[in-house]
Amino acid sequence: MINDTDVEKLFINYKTLEQFKRFKEYGNQELSMIEDLQNNIVENNSESPFYGIYFGDNLIARMSLYKVKAKYDNYFNPPQEYLELWKLEVLPDHRGEGYGKRMVDFAKSFNLPIKTNPRIKSHGFWEKMGFQKAKYEMERDLGENPLIWLPKGVSEKTSDNS
Repeated sequence: MINDTDVEKLFINYKTLEQFKRFKEYGNQELSMIEDLQNNIVENNSESPFYGIYFGDNLIARMSLYKVKAKYDNYFNPPQEYLELWKLEVLPDHRGEGYGKRMVDFAKSFNLPIKTNPRIKSHGFWEKMGFQKAKYEMERDLGENPLIWLPKGVSEKTSDNS
C-alpha cells in the first residue's frame, strides 16, 4: 500500500551510502550504486543523479537518472537530450506496492525520452510502463537490449532518419 511518500533526489553522503548497502545485500550486485556513489561522494552534492523513496527513515526504492546531451543521441528522432534510467530497484519487502511505477512516472515527468537497459525477467514491468524495445543496432547497442519510452512528438531513430 503506497503512502504519501514522494520520489526525492538523494544526497551524496555517507548516510546514503549506508542505505545503498542494504540493496546490495539482496544479491543485486549488478544494480549496486555503491561504486557510483563513492565516485561522486561530495558531502550532500545537490547534483546527485540518484533518486529514491523513503518509507520512514529507510530507503526502499532507488534509481539513477542521467541526462544525455543531444549530440550523443543515437536513439530518438529528432535527436535531443534524453534520460538514461539505470539501476531501478525496490527492496523485496516493498515490491508489488507501486513504488517502481512511481519511480518511472517521476522520470517520465521530465517529458524527455528515456532509455533503459532492463534486468533479465523485468521486461513485463517495463512494457506495462509504456517502454518498447529499441530497434537493435549492433554498433550502437553492443550486446545490450535497450528499452525506450517516447514522449509525444518523438519517434525512434531509424537508419532512414539517422
